Amino acid sequence: QAQLVESGGGSVQSGGSLRLSCTAPGYIYSSYCMAWFRQAPGEEREGVAHIDGEGSTFYADSVKGRFTISQDHAKNTRYLEMHSLKPEDTAMYYCAAGGSRYSSGGFDGCSGMDYWGKGTLVTISS
Repeated sequence: QAQLVESGGGSVQSGGSLRLSCTAPGYIYSSYCMAWFRQAPGEEREGVAHIDGEGSTFYADSVKGRFTISQDHAKNTRYLEMHSLKPEDTAMYYCAAGGSRYSSGGFDGCSGMDYWGKGTLVTISS
């Protein structure tokens, strides 16, 4: 049973922007690493943006500089701000929560995802 609820997907033209929302129960929001994944038809699922409990972020190279995670603690909600969107960003986007992974370089993203939302569709037209 999904405990994470995504919203904000839609269709925009290339170069446009969208903001996705992920609302979680308080115990997940405050204790888990949260991330946005995406999966396009015929493609593998890709983790694109991650945030740990301390606010450290990690972005996939494919979205770095274009996507940003923000958060509203009062609403237990994290957002994925997406700018300069490209047709290749078209995918189903999922919010997930799990553990955090670190290396000598710092936060390396979330892993072992325990909770998933049902997803929200993002379509970018050229």
